[in-house]
Amino acid sequence: MFEETQQIANHDAALPLLMELVERHYAGSRLTAVGHRVVHGGPEADGPVVVTAALEAQLGQFIPLAPLHQPHNLAGIAAIRRARAGLPQVACFDTAFHRTLPRLATLSALPRRFWEEGVRRYGFHGLSYEYVVHALRQQGVDVDGERIIVAHLGNGASMCALRGGQSVETTMGFSTLAGLPMGTRCGDLDPGIVLYLLTEKGMTVEQVQHLLYEESGLLGVSGLSRNMQDLLAQPTEPAACETVDLFCYQGRQHLAALIAVLGGLDRLVFTGGIGANAAAVRALICEGMHYLGLAIDSTRNGDGQRLISADDSKVAIEAFATDEEWVIARHVHDTLAIRPAALGA
Repeated sequence: MFEETQQIANHDAALPLLMELVERHYAGSRLTAVGHRVVHGGPEADGPVVVTAALEAQLGQFIPLAPLHQPHNLAGIAAIRRARAGLPQVACFDTAFHRTLPRLATLSALPRRFWEEGVRRYGFHGLSYEYVVHALRQQGVDVDGERIIVAHLGNGASMCALRGGQSVETTMGFSTLAGLPMGTRCGDLDPGIVLYLLTEKGMTVEQVQHLLYEESGLLGVSGLSRNMQDLLAQPTEPAACETVDLFCYQGRQHLAALIAVLGGLDRLVFTGGIGANAAAVRALICEGMHYLGLAIDSTRNGDGQRLISADDSKVAIEAFATDEEWVIARHVHDTLAIRPAALGA
């Protein structure tokens, strides 16, 4: 038992207290497993898996590809192991949803040997995209028949083109840096800039990594904040306005590119913290795209309705919150049911 105002030193100290609180809140129940979002699962990850020591070691190899996420994902797994050594854990990968990418969509124009070594486009935010597909099916949408683009816009941002309910292209690639600008990440960048920073500016690899992952994006361009809400709240601040405009300009570019991959578009879904809540961003991204059949109804959009497309829009446009936690819980449940022996049941 503990007081709610009690100071807790660290995550390892907090975790046993949290698990005790969960079990006390759900009296009569017991904690049977823990699910984790793991951003990078590598080339072999195609679904949730039971965590083993070998898997933890393997996932550690992908820290350089997702340095803002992977260490914390693995730290959570290790903390649970220390707190409850026998408690089964399930890793749910953001990359797994994109295992359906066509081979061409995984390639980069580097020598072939690098692809064979795992230097390929993976895609991320898969748990969010998986939830959106589920939510659309529950809504009665013909997910298998429609051409759909989902824009997961938040502190991390990406878009995904769906055909038959499966990922066929996405804006993120080998790492969590690519595609749209993000809260502190740069998005797409001419690789020559990286070479310039290393050779002409004398920056170290560590300094460049910090720059690209933690000093760029909305924060870097604005010099004010990584939070889109903060930037939208400063309509008279030129740097804030330009940063918002850049984000939406690049959003339009990526959206149009994904429409080209699909050969048209039937439905666009905005989700993520920005996508579900920032009406101004949704409007700016779709602005001027009537020629592709997109038209937003300003009243529906401003009111935060789920369906925000205009009556004459050829593309259905929606905005709603994602729920990655629900997807993780479902994966843990299914994994427990499918592989009881592996979980010591």
